Amino acid sequence: MSRPKLDKDTQEKKDDAATVRDVSRKGGNRGGGPWGNSMPTEKSLNFGPSAKRLLGRLAPERIRVAAVLALAVVGIALAVIGPKVLGKATDVIFDGWTSNSIFKQFPAGTSKDQVVEILRSAGNTSQADMLSAMNLVPGAGIDFSELGRILLIVLGIYVVSSLLLWMQGFILAGLVNRTVVRLRSDVEAKLNRLPLKYFDTQQRGEVLSRVTNDIDNISQSLQQTMSQLLTSVLQVIGVLVMMLIISPLLSLIAIITIPISFLITAKIAKRSQKQFIAQWRSTGELNSQVEEFYTGHSLVKVFGRQKEVQQGFREKNAELYESSFKAQFISGTIMPAMMFIGNLTYVLVAVVGGLRVASGSISLGNVQAFIQYSRQFTQPLSQVASMANVLQSGVASAERVFELLDEPEQSADPKVPVTVPPNFRHGRVEFQNVSFSYSPDKPLIRDLSLVAEPGHTVAIVGPTGAGKTTLVNLILRFYELDGGRITLDGADIAAMTRDELRSGIGMVLQDTWLFGGTIRENIAYGNPDATEEQIVAAATATYVDRFVRSLPDGYDTVIDSEGSNVSAGEKQLITIARAFLADPSLLILDEATSSVDTRTELLVQHAMAALRSDRTSFVIAHRLSTIRDADLILVMENGAIVEQGNHSQLIAAEGAYYDLYQSQFAAPIEEDGEEGGTDAVPAGAPGRLPG
Repeated sequence: MSRPKLDKDTQEKKDDAATVRDVSRKGGNRGGGPWGNSMPTEKSLNFGPSAKRLLGRLAPERIRVAAVLALAVVGIALAVIGPKVLGKATDVIFDGWTSNSIFKQFPAGTSKDQVVEILRSAGNTSQADMLSAMNLVPGAGIDFSELGRILLIVLGIYVVSSLLLWMQGFILAGLVNRTVVRLRSDVEAKLNRLPLKYFDTQQRGEVLSRVTNDIDNISQSLQQTMSQLLTSVLQVIGVLVMMLIISPLLSLIAIITIPISFLITAKIAKRSQKQFIAQWRSTGELNSQVEEFYTGHSLVKVFGRQKEVQQGFREKNAELYESSFKAQFISGTIMPAMMFIGNLTYVLVAVVGGLRVASGSISLGNVQAFIQYSRQFTQPLSQVASMANVLQSGVASAERVFELLDEPEQSADPKVPVTVPPNFRHGRVEFQNVSFSYSPDKPLIRDLSLVAEPGHTVAIVGPTGAGKTTLVNLILRFYELDGGRITLDGADIAAMTRDELRSGIGMVLQDTWLFGGTIRENIAYGNPDATEEQIVAAATATYVDRFVRSLPDGYDTVIDSEGSNVSAGEKQLITIARAFLADPSLLILDEATSSVDTRTELLVQHAMAALRSDRTSFVIAHRLSTIRDADLILVMENGAIVEQGNHSQLIAAEGAYYDLYQSQFAAPIEEDGEEGGTDAVPAGAPGRLPG
């Protein structure tokens, strides 16, 4: 099937993204540790679409958004009207003072028009023009009653405006936090829908950084920018309208600064944008390093690699410092630039406004109001510019979160799934011509067929990389088949929901996993509805009870997420007890006793023998002595079953299994034989292999 052609715009975007990825690779070692584990590169920040998508997350809050807009519009409108009304108070004071000063120089009864005419005749044209535009009353001083009324109106305007803007901020804070809560929930749900191969290719610290640091940064950015951006934009519009009403000429001076401001902001923001992407990418990489080194700190000390680890941390920390410094410094130059433009505007408005007052074209109160408006006009522009770094940082984090949300998900469960009633589930598993590969160019399992009968124990052995764990992962549908099918009691597992399939399967891994909580809670994880008696019974059957009783708090002993306060063997016993409690019809054991001592292993094997009765069990084992009693032993090499049979049959065949068995027991016995003679060779060793 031919690959569809991309349209020109789409292809150009892909080419641009590829270019940025190539550039990002040149930043030095991107590894998660001193040994250079690769990190996923970041694509360039597509600011517009990402910001639009982030704002689109507010859609469920549209009613509250409308309320925020309404409150902001009314609140800013009142705040904008304030300087105009306050300018009238200035006119009242100036007119009253001028009336006292001017009319004292003329005979009583001289009117305003007469004073103006006298000044004009004397050649004082500018003074005459200014007085003609003023409200002068002969003999009257400052009208304090009018002045008090105006000041009370201004006070009321500002109080109401502040109250409305406070309400707007309160509602906005709530809707932003609810939006972030939904985003965090969507990310959590997305992680549960991602296929296992995604986590195989991502470092845990990088994923955690997106889920924690980036979402927290989005929350802070929205909190800091949304309210300020909204009020700043409304303030610019309202102030511009009032300035045009007062004086179109002075407004023209202020408006000229807008394109200059936007041009400077755009130039600086473009340079800082790349640094913010690098900053958050470096943050994720540094988190990966810290998480990796902390988890493996014992191994680092054992191999004496502390210096390399410290050097790797210093390099990554320096890289984060450099990108953060550049991002903050470059974006921080926006505010001083805006303040400089604002001061130039202020000087021009003051000079031109003074000349206009002298010519009688505008009142002193209106000039005073206009100067306030010019400050209010440049201030929100400066605030918007100063928030550019916060906004860019937030959108850069949003881009990283959206990348996670856009990752391909595991295939959906069938709309009409096949169900296997629990009463009829026996655990018969059949592989029918199964093929699978992690990479299309590297086939792993090819045309594999086998049958595991109910109640049988199927052991899977073979060298590392043969596909043993992959085989059981396919049963659990952690990966989807490339070909063939797997059936459980005759039902195709691909036709079942994953929850239905996995509800009847218990699994014990070689890498034990415990969460922070009590031992009781960790065991009960296998069956949340289990009673105390059932928990204790499962613990007793798996020999957990004997060491739990020796602990001061018994089953209430709290263990941390790493299980550092219990031994490796005890952790593995707890996970086995968890599987016992789940009472599955199909049991998968992946080197489940690799961390327990020989005596405990023998006891656990007896307990698991009881557990495996009437259940199908898949056992992956490297120690062949643990699977001698298996009903069926599969020997895998390069994804294919090269031998199958029970222990006696495979030993007699002297094939691949025989070679594996000899490789485990022959060398140490031969060494003993060389030192102690042939009598040192015990019965059952190669040369005397049991049938």
